[in-house]
Amino acid sequence: MDVDVRKVALLARIALSDEEAQRLQPQLARILDYVRKLDELNTEGVEPTAHPHEFACPMRADIPTNPNAREALLAVAPEVEDGFFVVPKVVE
Repeated sequence: MDVDVRKVALLARIALSDEEAQRLQPQLARILDYVRKLDELNTEGVEPTAHPHEFACPMRADIPTNPNAREALLAVAPEVEDGFFVVPKVVE
């Protein structure tokens, strides 16, 4: 079973000491036992779902709510050049 702990740790990109792997082994064994119990359930005819409740994402019209405020925004900028914000260079 220690192999399962090591495999999960590798997949999760987690470094485990031998002591940690030994300590986590019983916990992982309980989790895997529970998953095996779930495999016994009859799920025939049950549709897969991503969420337990049906809901629709509310949609709104794609209409601009602010007028073109470019000049007002540029007026409060610390530094502007040729109609654009000037920002410090961050990539060499």
